[in-house]
Amino acid sequence: MRFLLVIGLSVAMIGAQGQSIVGTWQLTEETPCISQQIEESETEKELLESFGSSSSAVAKLIRFDPKGKGEEGIFKTGKKKGGDMESFRYQLSGDELQFLDKKSGIIKERFTIDELSSVTLKFHRVGRDCEAMTFRRVK
Repeated sequence: MRFLLVIGLSVAMIGAQGQSIVGTWQLTEETPCISQQIEESETEKELLESFGSSSSAVAKLIRFDPKGKGEEGIFKTGKKKGGDMESFRYQLSGDELQFLDKKSGIIKERFTIDELSSVTLKFHRVGRDCEAMTFRRVK
């Protein structure tokens, strides 16, 4: 009985240890460093509110597959395929997400993963803690 309990707890700990980045994620929030440095005036706030939403909604998606490949692009309302889908290679190294050159495998960009759950992925560029991108799992 004790043996089964130890095995059950071990399996539960392995499953809870971390979520997988594999899947399709939609960008829900992007915070650039500049927005935190400059405060908007009242006029700017009023103008931004008056712009409203555009007639064609877009969604930025990023997709990670289990073999270290992925693609990112923009999807417009009413379109089945994303526009300008760009493929890339990636690897995870601890809490760091690295985008690699497709041919040479050299690291092109490095990001620190702040949060990875079954529904949320949040990361920022290494050395730029002030900017962050938050994604929500769609598949």
